[in-house]
Amino acid sequence: MTLENTVKLFVAAASSLSVCAQVSITRSGSQPSRQGSSEYFTGTVRVDSLFEAQDPARVSGGRVTFERGARSAWQTHPLGQILIVTSGAGCVQEWGGPKQEIREGDVVRIPSGRKHWHGATATTSTTHIAIQEQLDGKVVDWLEKVSDDQYRK
Repeated sequence: MTLENTVKLFVAAASSLSVCAQVSITRSGSQPSRQGSSEYFTGTVRVDSLFEAQDPARVSGGRVTFERGARSAWQTHPLGQILIVTSGAGCVQEWGGPKQEIREGDVVRIPSGRKHWHGATATTSTTHIAIQEQLDGKVVDWLEKVSDDQYRK
């Protein structure tokens, strides 16, 4: 994701403030967690929605926790994605590229349309905040699952 696109993402997030009539706080734990769907994830994954897009903004965010060995399926995002690693150690890989380790405090920028996956390492769980912008109401295109061989490489 280019600096220009990153700035646009944060401007879009800030623009959602204009639709609020007053300051709004969503308390931690006030929204139910859900188990990551086995259609899109391998292993134990918990997804906590943090905020949904509110017109005219298009940005949403969630906290995703992957237990050891858990991972997403291959995916793309029409307007890219930002991951902020908040705990543990994980992995991210784009199609055709090497698997890269990510750690607490890392920020991962995934360009629009880039096929990738992310998840925990084989020995350590990880949590990240995922921020993405929707295009025509869609934030992700789910693809095939990451095979065990692909995950081990």
